[in-house]
Amino acid sequence: MAQVILENIYKSFPLRQGEKSKETDSEENLSSAASSSASNSVLRRINLTVEDGEFMVLVGPSGCGKSTLLRSIAGLETLTAGNIWVGDRLVNDLPPKDRDIAMVFQNYALYPHLTVYDNLAFGLRRSGRRKKEEGSATDFVADVTDVTDRRKTEVGRRKKEEGRRKKEEEIVRDSKNLADSNSSNQLIQDLLEDFLVGITRQLPTGLRYVSAREKAVGDRVVKVAQLLQIESLLHRLPKQLSGGQKQRVALGRAMARNPEVFLMDEPLSNLDAKLRAETRAQIVQLQRQLGTTTIYVTHDQTEAMTMGDRIAVMNAGQLQQVAQPLELYRNPANLFVAAFIGSPPMNFLPVEFTAPLLISHPQFRFTLPDIWARNLQKYDGRSLILGIRPEHLSIHPPATKNLSVQVDLVEALGHETYLWVTLTDAPAIRMQVRVPPDRAVRVGEEIWLAIAPEKIHLFDPDTELAIFPR
Repeated sequence: MAQVILENIYKSFPLRQGEKSKETDSEENLSSAASSSASNSVLRRINLTVEDGEFMVLVGPSGCGKSTLLRSIAGLETLTAGNIWVGDRLVNDLPPKDRDIAMVFQNYALYPHLTVYDNLAFGLRRSGRRKKEEGSATDFVADVTDVTDRRKTEVGRRKKEEGRRKKEEEIVRDSKNLADSNSSNQLIQDLLEDFLVGITRQLPTGLRYVSAREKAVGDRVVKVAQLLQIESLLHRLPKQLSGGQKQRVALGRAMARNPEVFLMDEPLSNLDAKLRAETRAQIVQLQRQLGTTTIYVTHDQTEAMTMGDRIAVMNAGQLQQVAQPLELYRNPANLFVAAFIGSPPMNFLPVEFTAPLLISHPQFRFTLPDIWARNLQKYDGRSLILGIRPEHLSIHPPATKNLSVQVDLVEALGHETYLWVTLTDAPAIRMQVRVPPDRAVRVGEEIWLAIAPEKIHLFDPDTELAIFPR
């Protein structure tokens, strides 16, 4: 397992003919490559640390750059600027196969002609062969080097300096030839084993050739299949699987390699609502069992809230806020995070602030709690944006501090009811309200809503940054 550190990441794509460059902040200090006028910047100034064993969720609207960031970590995209660290290794220039990262794609990316077993084993066979070849050659050279040192000491005690140098040269030459011969023999043996394993794979179990490496691969595949509860599917082809089963196979293929980091790019987007909820719980449970550092991309904020240890909210190629799920919900850093996190989303109303604590609107006015006094003094006489979540509005009798609305739509879900309403004096402003399921409300009915003062959020309309009470 490993920590993942992203340092000042920038990513730009060349402009296509007739395409205009996206605007960037004039104050940003970019490298010449990152600031080229002939490119579109899709990632800008990304700084993020994912702790060892953490489940980090990247969330944001489509096109915000989250998948591009994930592909950059995997090595499938080349950075324009910045550094990516996996553990203590700088992996910018490493190919994907050498980063010890496993990725689960949105479209599963299973090999259609291979069974579930072979799909799970594919990466293990390749990585196992490469590691064995490298390890065998290294170990053999080390052993020969030890022998050479011992012989060199013996010769030095018996012969003169000139004879010793000559003997050393002969020993080194012989050692190199022996190592090369051993490596060649080992490679031939591995290729022969792979050939025998391949041609006998379709035969009955008793007639198959099983090498030691293939046996280790099989043990790992069975272990992963048991963990994902897909042992009964190992003989099937991908076309014989349901969407949820394909997703578990894709997840198992990544798990089988036991990588330092898991990357998941919207893996549940092709599943129906019920299966998505079940698979979501399975992924979280598996990640906790394995303890593998995981970066999960989604545009569904419900997935983000229920799965992540922390959530990184992205918009227009930049990080907006990184925090734990409830921290994002309770204390959004800006207007975008407030609107994106929460289902249904937060409602917004333009209001006027008058010191010391008066909030006024054409339809209502009320006094804020005292904790707001210190941070709001500089906004005296200015306009602010008031945010209030649907669950923090309630139906009350008419009053100066309440607002009058007309019901346009009623969505009865059984366990709760959502109302779409418009302000009586400002029909262009639409809001959502969550009410108890036993509260009967009709379309066209005029009701009065009370705002919970202790639950409101205030934002600066110029910077769109949140104003927090003290």
